[in-house]
Amino acid sequence: MKTHYKTIIVSDVHLGTKGSKSKEIARFLKQFHCDNLILNGDIIDGWQLKKSGSWKRKHTRFFNRVLKMMENQATKVYYLRGNHDDFLDQILPIQIGELHILADMTYESHGKTYFITHGDVFDSITTNLRWIAYLGDVGYTFLLWLNRVVNYYRMKNGLRYFSLSQYVKGKVKQAVSYIDDYETELAKVAKARGCDGIICGHIHKPENRMIDGIHYLNSGDWVETMSALAEDHEGNWELIYFNEIDFKRTSSQVDYVLPQNSEITTKFPLPEVAFTGIQEEELSTRPIHL
Repeated sequence: MKTHYKTIIVSDVHLGTKGSKSKEIARFLKQFHCDNLILNGDIIDGWQLKKSGSWKRKHTRFFNRVLKMMENQATKVYYLRGNHDDFLDQILPIQIGELHILADMTYESHGKTYFITHGDVFDSITTNLRWIAYLGDVGYTFLLWLNRVVNYYRMKNGLRYFSLSQYVKGKVKQAVSYIDDYETELAKVAKARGCDGIICGHIHKPENRMIDGIHYLNSGDWVETMSALAEDHEGNWELIYFNEIDFKRTSSQVDYVLPQNSEITTKFPLPEVAFTGIQEEELSTRPIHL
């Protein structure tokens, strides 16, 4: 497995929830060197934090890892809002150094153009019937709790991680139909925009396939599948799964240490940033050449 990519995309980390695999994604990012890191929505779960969620030190460590990538590797970071972190709508779009916070973006690489969006904008349930989305969120939260219980006993018996929630969704006809419709509609959006492909998240189902001539990519999530998208320097995309990484091999190759004079805050930095020299541009409306 390569350790240096041009671009890595992750989504649906849901920091602030019990189901978030924050330790795993921090460890995952430590293994790789990338020029661009795109956080494609639902990184922070504002819905759960408003209800019963809690912010823990392990959640802050994720942002510390991202800051180290910016400091040590000169990684450019793009944070796109999702439906669970829609509180970002109040400040979009904004740029703070190499951190870009956007609604969506157009990505151009090796002669191809991709529209990148979290994907909730094209989910009629989430957009138009928010109370149903919240109700579904309650059931989904229970399923994730059951998922943790199942995997606790699997781990004690030496078995690999198994996504119960993904299994259930794959067996429910309505869920399968919804996912198919969702993917098809997003492919239509990309075609209408004159793009070669679309990159999204939201439905927690990693995918890399062609739909009616459009390259459809979904980065998955870090609650159920623990997956990410990566583009190499030749423009090839692949899905990477946390459970398939040989950490013994990669950790010796990529392990960066902060310079002695560098400091990284141990708290989520955005509320404490001094907004001096911020560039407020309509970043989401113009293509970003990477």
